[in-house]
Amino acid sequence: MAFGIFRKTSKDSAAAPEAKASAAGPVIAYHGAGRVAWSPRDAATLTKTGFAGNPVGFRAVKLIAEAAAALPLVLQSRQERYEVHPMLDLLRRPNLAQSRAELMEALYGQLVLTGNGYLEAVAGEDGLPLELHVLRSDRMALIPGSDGWPIAYEYSVGGRKHRFDASGGLSPVCHLRSFHPQDDHYGLSPMQAAAQAVDVHNAASRWSKALLDNAARPSGALVYRGLDGQATLSADQYARLQDEMLSYHQGAANAGRPMLLEGGLDWKPMGFSPSDMEFQKTKEAAAREIAVAFGVPPMLLGLTGDATYANYQEANRAFYRLTVLPLAARVAASVGSWLAARYGEALELKPDLDQVPALAEERDKQWARVAAADFLSEREKRRLLGLPEDTEAP
Repeated sequence: MAFGIFRKTSKDSAAAPEAKASAAGPVIAYHGAGRVAWSPRDAATLTKTGFAGNPVGFRAVKLIAEAAAALPLVLQSRQERYEVHPMLDLLRRPNLAQSRAELMEALYGQLVLTGNGYLEAVAGEDGLPLELHVLRSDRMALIPGSDGWPIAYEYSVGGRKHRFDASGGLSPVCHLRSFHPQDDHYGLSPMQAAAQAVDVHNAASRWSKALLDNAARPSGALVYRGLDGQATLSADQYARLQDEMLSYHQGAANAGRPMLLEGGLDWKPMGFSPSDMEFQKTKEAAAREIAVAFGVPPMLLGLTGDATYANYQEANRAFYRLTVLPLAARVAASVGSWLAARYGEALELKPDLDQVPALAEERDKQWARVAAADFLSEREKRRLLGLPEDTEAP
């Protein structure tokens, strides 16, 4: 019986014609025909198209990263503010190749571009951190445990992987991530929210370049209508007209020179059609959407048509208050808490708002308002201003 079944199966398979095409291929091709082609949404592609290949995204990321990295940081406990501390020395010179501003700019840049930032601490024999390094987010992978919490991080580069064990008490990697409503382990970057606007802006730029290269319209056309009804120039007339145009009406030296037309020649000016002009408006709208996604006022990016803010100073203040400070405060708190656990102290790392020029007017008003509040004690006033408590104050 087994032999008969084998013979039958072999006969049926031999009689079946060979078909190497997918049975679902026609359905897939039909379903995808005519659809909009968006760029991939992985971190490497978004960084390439939205940062390295888009001037609006590049400038927005640079503005946020540089402004946040330039904020002065203060380290304090509940009782005092430190001017000298090993953590401050580490942040001033995190490694041999970078200063504090360079390290923090790289960290903020990774966080804004990918929604994730990774900071590695190189510990000495005593367990205290000696160096800090920013790791690329696109090379890092989080490995969750059975309970969902991360137990390790894997860093891949050059075909090799290095595993950071995070199952112990102190993790060698500080993972910073933006809020993501649908992911428990990785953050959502502004670049992902602005991805469609980036694609539209890049497509409009490519269209404009292609128009200049291949389909740029001339400023006008000479139309010949013969007096005898013949609408075609002779070879000699056409050559003479071409020579005159090249000699007398092209180049910077001939700009503004009037054109002398003989009988039968008529000048027809030409310009861009309304549909061509709409591309420029679409590009400007996409640029504003990119700026909105990153939280940068369009005025700071040099985008035209922005009347939201009364002046540049108001836009700069809003940029610091709504974008830079929340990001810097969150990163400083996470990094400070992560490093303080290694030093075994209760320390707080935060931006020094009194040294931010964009917020000088607001801080002056707050200091004057708190100082004039006679119903507050000195300890309460210091707490409102973000200062450590004075043990000798009432």
